[in-house]
Amino acid sequence: MSATIKQLAVAGLVLLLTSVMVVVWVGSAARRLAASEGASSGVALASAADEGYCTGELKVILRRVLTSCGLVQGGTTRGCQPLQAKSVAAMSGGDFNALFAPLSERAAIIQFDQDSADLDQQALALLDQTFADQAGASYFLVVSRASPEGSVGYNRDLSRRRASAVLDHLRTSFNDPDLEQEVGLLWLGEEFAQLDREFCSWQRSRAADVCSSAQLNRSAFIAWIDCRL
Repeated sequence: MSATIKQLAVAGLVLLLTSVMVVVWVGSAARRLAASEGASSGVALASAADEGYCTGELKVILRRVLTSCGLVQGGTTRGCQPLQAKSVAAMSGGDFNALFAPLSERAAIIQFDQDSADLDQQALALLDQTFADQAGASYFLVVSRASPEGSVGYNRDLSRRRASAVLDHLRTSFNDPDLEQEVGLLWLGEEFAQLDREFCSWQRSRAADVCSSAQLNRSAFIAWIDCRL
């Protein structure tokens, strides 16, 4: 009788160990499958690549703008105001502008009339051309400004309206199902990162006009950016 009990105990122990090992093996296989699926989906969804202009500083700015300040979600627009923009950039206005120097061949400057957020035909044409030339990039950055005329508060609101005008046009003109996850907005008013005449050589919607710093800053800087965040 004692021998029988021992045999049953050993058999039970073997069965228990086998069950535990099966559970471990199944769990391990499930984790490997999940990791494999995650890697596959990551490759499919994360089309961003590190282009030459993707410096560490630019990635920090882009990540903050897209996730904290300007990513469009659920049909409502969030964006960084001038005071927030300084915190987001954590650098001088000149250094902030210098981040985009390598994008000179890919970016565009959409210009507005003084005190206006209306897109003229030249602006619409350049905006459409720039947005259509996605070339596999993942994020479309809109950085709007105002020239120094008028009050600080007025210019903050004016630059916000300029960024919104760009976004509104994209929404109505492009059937892009990913638009709400692609567009980042940053409005700077007159307080931060004013453009100087160095940017007159960039692609502008009013390229035929005489270029001045004031005219440059009645604008929205736009660019597709392809960086792995």
